[in-house]
Amino acid sequence: MQVYKKILVAMDCSPVDDVIIEHVSALALQNRAQVHLLHVVHSHTLDQHRTLLEKAETSLNASYALLKKRGIEAYTVIRSGEPDTQILQEIEANGYDLVAMATHGHSLIGDILFGSVSRSLKHKISIPLLLIKPAH
Repeated sequence: MQVYKKILVAMDCSPVDDVIIEHVSALALQNRAQVHLLHVVHSHTLDQHRTLLEKAETSLNASYALLKKRGIEAYTVIRSGEPDTQILQEIEANGYDLVAMATHGHSLIGDILFGSVSRSLKHKISIPLLLIKPAH
């Protein structure tokens, strides 16, 4: 039985992404699901945006290559703006079956940002939300 066909992975481009990619890889292989890797660039200046965009492209491309190597149909999506708003828009526009994300990033800012994003999502989406807490 195919439970998930289209999985959205909200990534924060930190080492915790490796943990979530491992979980999602297993789910995708079991379900023959597509995996869409999403990062939302949240910046306040043009220079910051350029730097964060470059980091996001590098990180998503590495995860994309890993998924493809495992035989998983994968896509990358980069958006700019407020993470919770952009993730919600992506979910509403593209019919995902599951959203997966790490519970926190690698910095205080990442912890605050993604902590608030996961809280916001769990109240606003009607599809399952998989939260993975990386081991320390």
